[in-house]
Amino acid sequence: MVHVVIIGAGIGGIPAAFEIREALGTNVDITVISDSDTFHFVPSNPWVAVGWRKPEAIKIPLAPIFQKKNIAFKVSAAKQVQPETNTVLCADGETVSYDYLVIATGPELAFDEIEGLGPEHYTHSICHVDHAEKTFSAWQDFIENPSHIVVGATQGASCFGPAYEFAFILDTELRKRKIRHKVPMTFVTPEPYIGHLGLGGVGDTKGLLESALRERHIKWITNAKLTKAIKGHLHVMECDAKGEPAAEHVLESRYAMFIPPFRGIPAVREVKGLSNPRGFILIDEYQRNPTYPNVYAIGVCVAIPPVETTPVPTGCPKTGYMIESMVTATAQNLKQALQGEAPSHKASWNAICLADFGDTGVAFVALPQIPPRNVNWSASGKWVHLAKIAFEKYFLRKVRNGVSETIYEKYLLKTIGVERLE
Repeated sequence: MVHVVIIGAGIGGIPAAFEIREALGTNVDITVISDSDTFHFVPSNPWVAVGWRKPEAIKIPLAPIFQKKNIAFKVSAAKQVQPETNTVLCADGETVSYDYLVIATGPELAFDEIEGLGPEHYTHSICHVDHAEKTFSAWQDFIENPSHIVVGATQGASCFGPAYEFAFILDTELRKRKIRHKVPMTFVTPEPYIGHLGLGGVGDTKGLLESALRERHIKWITNAKLTKAIKGHLHVMECDAKGEPAAEHVLESRYAMFIPPFRGIPAVREVKGLSNPRGFILIDEYQRNPTYPNVYAIGVCVAIPPVETTPVPTGCPKTGYMIESMVTATAQNLKQALQGEAPSHKASWNAICLADFGDTGVAFVALPQIPPRNVNWSASGKWVHLAKIAFEKYFLRKVRNGVSETIYEKYLLKTIGVERLE
């Protein structure tokens, strides 16, 4: 029997397992390999970091769900993908063979690339629920003795929305506690301007986000490289339009959170023909690796070139809606492969995002993600905050029920009043 193996059980891997099972039926074996026995809803991590959510509220045990779908589940990190032999070596020593492989691992967080970066050193993280839980513990200490806060993203980061979200959520929480006046805040980003988002801006994200920062008395530094983090201070190099050093800042910081650079996981990073120099999986327009066409990839682990060259390197974000479209294309192309047909399904490179600011928010739609666009829209309001809360409940319910429908499309498009994005 044909064996499809999926590495990763996150926002890409779980829908992939559900949709592939639905598309291919019961005549194939499916195995999901994950380094965690639970799913967690990553977009809720900023809320966990300030205590608005408990970690267990956004976690779901995966084994019972996969069992209902007749999907095998192996809890072990992938140690090495071996496409020449169609095998995956796992950290527990077991080797899993496959006919088709779907890589949906997300990124490795490259904290080690910047001195002092990361939860083991002098900055916090919201990229994983465990990091967010530690960030909340530090937050509880901080509010007893409030002082300077710095939030942002590092050079090479490819996910900027959560950094903006966290800065505004911290502001909201400080105002609720009536101690905002005690906390100077600075936002640091490699983006050439506020609201670039790695996308060249979407609609009026520049104006909306600059206005929100000004309204909340948050200073900012763009074209910025975080060069070093030490206890109590951050060293930031502000660059000019050519990427050359323009000003050096030493920012006081008792509490800092930075989105780190992303790279591919070690299991794929050194495999010739599979990944680019940063370890992201190379794919064609049908989600297949050009060298190993029985290997597909979806989500943040995929190699996508930047939308444009920026003075300080910025990566291209992969939103949940875009990941979901990769999942659907992969499932349908696998079905065609098993029927002996050439692939014909392509992911829609569209970006849709709800960015929560704690009591309001910004939503944007970029269709397609790379300009020029057919739809280039953004808007703000309390409805965004409320919509994200509702979407969290909706998504978690669908995962618990093992639903393979396109969750983002069903909910987000309806929320913003768009019928469908082709």
